[in-house]
Amino acid sequence: MDALLLDVDDTLYDQLKPFEAAYEDLFADQYRISVEQLFFLSRKYSDEAFEQSQSGEITMDEMYIYRIQKAFQELHIEISSSQALEFQHRYAGYQKTIGVSDLMKEILSFCKGRVRMGIITNGAAEHQKRKIEQLQIRQWIPTEDIFVSEEMGMAKPDKQIFRKACERMGVEPDDVWYVGDSYLNDVEGAKNAGLHSIWIRRRSNGQPAGSVRPDYCVGTEEELFLLLRELLTDKK
Repeated sequence: MDALLLDVDDTLYDQLKPFEAAYEDLFADQYRISVEQLFFLSRKYSDEAFEQSQSGEITMDEMYIYRIQKAFQELHIEISSSQALEFQHRYAGYQKTIGVSDLMKEILSFCKGRVRMGIITNGAAEHQKRKIEQLQIRQWIPTEDIFVSEEMGMAKPDKQIFRKACERMGVEPDDVWYVGDSYLNDVEGAKNAGLHSIWIRRRSNGQPAGSVRPDYCVGTEEELFLLLRELLTDKK
């Protein structure tokens, strides 16, 4: 392994926590639903609308409205556009308080001394960089090895974003491992680009039938740490 690349959202930190806090503020006293299921649905619709938001076909606000309205609709609940935007406002506010867990800090510190690390993340550059600053990731990963889709002009699961990141880091794709939570964006994207893949499944979302398979699948940060210690055991 010459390099280890990671996703940000729901990989380096638990994205459900700020989502759940925003839900508690606005909807907890109105509806009895699974917030985790709502979160999973919102991520599905976010991925669906992401390309349109990046190309300018829809505004970011329109994407925010679409993903949470559609998620609620699947649970037979209708919310207004103003409620959807207020939810996004609260969600973004709680994202300013995110942090990596103590165990994730331990994982990153362990890997830093053994392998070069980088990030590939989808999203608006300013928004993603604010999260990276909040997570204090640059103590483990240098700025030049952080790749944000808006700046790259391409987004996961496009295999070219993975290959371009490898090219800029001076490493061959087949010597690189990618860790991410999204099956489509992270597992299929990385594997189609020739990288190895570790799927971190914080949620119980299933694997699409007949799709490519990750090299490894882990359900917790503890499992991820055990795996990386095994893969990097000969790295000093």
